[in-house]
Amino acid sequence: MASESKKTVLVAGAANISIAVAKLAGGLFTGSSALLAEAAHSVADTMNEVFLLVSLRLGGREPD
Repeated sequence: MASESKKTVLVAGAANISIAVAKLAGGLFTGSSALLAEAAHSVADTMNEVFLLVSLRLGGREPD
């Protein structure tokens, strides 16, 4: 179960970072402040995936 969760988080993180890069490129190319804001939002979503990976790792530790 934990490996499935990790795989899901990794796939979602890769999707979020690729979306962020595409939005950033589009925002820089067109000068659209809305696309740049959306790129920042996608970066924040990617950071959520990082936090999920950390919590999965910490949750898998032995109780102390």
